[in-house]
Amino acid sequence: MGVRPPANDDDDGPEVIEFGIAALDARLSDADVTYPADAQSLRDELGHVEVPYDASGHAMTLADALEEIDRREFEHEQDLLNALHPVFESRREATGNSLLAQLRSLIPF
Repeated sequence: MGVRPPANDDDDGPEVIEFGIAALDARLSDADVTYPADAQSLRDELGHVEVPYDASGHAMTLADALEEIDRREFEHEQDLLNALHPVFESRREATGNSLLAQLRSLIPF
């Protein structure tokens, strides 16, 4: 997923803020992962990688995300992304439903 950041006069910033599996996909593209891959080798090599799960920048490590699923083997990258998508979505929804997040959504800046 991704959203456009708030508009301002500074053209140096990114056009889109990536989070969830879009952010994970970008991080996996930079890594040297061969498939099929198992969860333990992913944890060993990339477990420390922080993946934002919402546009506010809340993040979790890949190791933590892998702990929340039952899968231990992934045939290809899309298989891994599909398995982890519900983890990032549930975190995003839980964070978005907090009282603080609801108050932030009311403020226009």
